[in-house]
Amino acid sequence: MIIVLKPDCTDEQIEHIEEQIVALGLKPELSRGVQRTLVGVIGEEDVLRNAPLGAFPGVEKVMPILKPYKRASRDFQPEDSVVDVGRGVRVGGGSLGMVAGPCAIESREVLMEIGESVRQAGANILRGGAFKPRTSPYSFQGMGEEGLKILQDVGGELGMPVVTEVMDPRQVELVDRYADVFQIGARNMQNFNLLSEVGQTTRPVMLKRGMSATVGDLLMSAEYILAQGNKQVILCERGIRSFEDSTRNVLDLAMVPNVKQTCHLPIIVDPSHATGRPELIPAMARAAVAGGADGVHIEVHNCPEQALSDGPQALLPDQYAEVMGGLRQLAELFEKVIPEPAVGAE
Repeated sequence: MIIVLKPDCTDEQIEHIEEQIVALGLKPELSRGVQRTLVGVIGEEDVLRNAPLGAFPGVEKVMPILKPYKRASRDFQPEDSVVDVGRGVRVGGGSLGMVAGPCAIESREVLMEIGESVRQAGANILRGGAFKPRTSPYSFQGMGEEGLKILQDVGGELGMPVVTEVMDPRQVELVDRYADVFQIGARNMQNFNLLSEVGQTTRPVMLKRGMSATVGDLLMSAEYILAQGNKQVILCERGIRSFEDSTRNVLDLAMVPNVKQTCHLPIIVDPSHATGRPELIPAMARAAVAGGADGVHIEVHNCPEQALSDGPQALLPDQYAEVMGGLRQLAELFEKVIPEPAVGAE
């Protein structure tokens, strides 16, 4: 349920409403908007139906939420969410998150060279995988904690927030020590134990769409994180499977404006994993920003032929710089900004 409060509702009345909701065995979620204040009420459907929510002083009206995802819905929060990923970089609300870096962390030297090039080109979030979910158990699985240390060190030296994948609830505490943003990969989008675990942290979470997931599936996975109290969730479209085999996946760009109609969370697009073809990445990156995405996630490597993971889909640093030139022009056209990381800021 959504409780819409009167414009003149006092803080004392809000406190009373929240206390009464808790007394009913329900959970209140306060959302102060620019024009109105809402209270989302979460709990058992039978209790919600019989609760006298409209009788509390200060209440204007009570509306049911028909969508299965409650906290992610614009019914609960009409305004766009803005996620602060650290060092002055925000994603959403007109600020674009430009995520770039290699698929896997290979060494400090390689990551630093790539990081310096993408930062100079305009990237504001550095990515690199320390734990790699691979289709084959014999493929490179990542450097683990040593890779996390390298990522944190390079990010700190470059003044960039860093994002890396967490694959298991048992890794959350470890990754939390080193990363600014958790990435939940496509294969783990419905790992509900993992979603609940990162939901109990204060770290932003970049949640990638599963390769066979519907938009509704993705939003319900986001709901798992939000339900635990972590409101800093960034959605990521990275392509879905179909019968088409000329690209690695099918990039569902319609998902961006589709989700934005019903969900307040920021959405970024990953054309690298979606297409698997570097020559298609520039056009898809531009299309993503033009379609309303809140950022673009691109894999970059200084020597793709020697990359330990996903080298064939990575852009070279000079190619990435050219892409960023076009994205800056689009950002200006659509009155959006690409925040530059503030060196030394936390």
